[in-house]
Amino acid sequence: MAVVKIPYSKGFIEAQFDDARLVGVLESKAHHYKPEAGEQELVKKALENPIGSPRLRDLVKGKNKIVIIASDHTRPVPSKIMAPIMLEEIRSGNPEADITFLIATGFHRPTTKEELIGKFGEKVVAEEKIVVHNAFEPEAMVNIGKLPSGGDIVINKLAVEADLLISEGFIEPHFFAGFSGGRKSVLPGVVSKVTVLANHNSRFIASDKARTGNLEGNPIHIDMLHAAKTAKLQFILNVVIDADKKIIKAFAGDLEKAHAEGTKFAGELANVAAKPADIAITSNGGYPLDQNIYQAVKGMSAAEATCRKGGVIIICAACNDGHGGEDFYEWFKKAESAQAVMDEIMAIEPQHTLPDQWEAQILARILIDHTVIMVTDQCDHSMITDMKMKVANTLPEAMKMAEGIVGKDASITVVPDGVSVIVK
Repeated sequence: MAVVKIPYSKGFIEAQFDDARLVGVLESKAHHYKPEAGEQELVKKALENPIGSPRLRDLVKGKNKIVIIASDHTRPVPSKIMAPIMLEEIRSGNPEADITFLIATGFHRPTTKEELIGKFGEKVVAEEKIVVHNAFEPEAMVNIGKLPSGGDIVINKLAVEADLLISEGFIEPHFFAGFSGGRKSVLPGVVSKVTVLANHNSRFIASDKARTGNLEGNPIHIDMLHAAKTAKLQFILNVVIDADKKIIKAFAGDLEKAHAEGTKFAGELANVAAKPADIAITSNGGYPLDQNIYQAVKGMSAAEATCRKGGVIIICAACNDGHGGEDFYEWFKKAESAQAVMDEIMAIEPQHTLPDQWEAQILARILIDHTVIMVTDQCDHSMITDMKMKVANTLPEAMKMAEGIVGKDASITVVPDGVSVIVK
């Protein structure tokens, strides 16, 4: 029997699988990568040796207003380590700098003070200026141009008014933007809802270029990069993390060049070959990414890439914060089927994109060809069944349900951390 640990909430689900039925366990090499130094040293080394850019301490000289875009509560970015080192680097070059952290919530709910403390630590929250971006506050935004796709670039005024705009974040595979990090701090991070809607339209989401691990010709990435350049995002600090959310590599410097080096490294670690099976079991990497159904679609997409058509996807995700988006939930609650959701979304013109339709579109795509069973003991099960999925309290219960659909001898592939891999 093979024993596999699957991330769930702030812990793990440990499961045993019959060797005769287990086709494969797909894991990112990042989880076994041995970093060349400790976390703090890796960050310091990246800042001391920026890619395609002067050092941050030199860039800040003569600059008054400095804005650092930082990820929100849904991202496991180790800001407790990164932020103090960035602040030290900035103040070594400009002790009088007026620094503001702008939290990139994108289309998510606002980050709470408690979540900020969990992210940055009490010292940074108590001593530094932190502003939580809200994509639904038009008075806090300004229009700075057009996206290649034609949408308006409407962005938080703080980012535009900065003398120097920089960002921190992490790089991992992303199910339609190719990779997270870099330009994504701006779009969707700190732009208005109108810009997010323009970029996340159904035609872009349906593109075969808008897939995990791909940037080449990806229309969503092209828009995002243009927005970041237009906003004058000048310097980034991005890290790659392992299964324990520990930094294993850091990249700093130019928006494009540093991000390209980071995605190359992350991609080489994340690439795994698909092992087609009747049942694919996965997770959303545990906390904080498995707090809601909305985010859990990412993990499902990894399982989708290795689950046979007509098969069963089992995703272990706590979803203690609910569905993650009222509009996302309503798409499925009101529809007769996943196919009905897809048909309605594909009929919407890009300029009329609706909130959360992109996540609904991807979930519908998965549900059309697969049965999805969510494993959770931390949320209202009726909410999950409303969204055309099945639900179980435990993994053994989910396995029994799956075997009732595809048979007791069905083959199994496990993708322990679905958001960490690029399944090809």
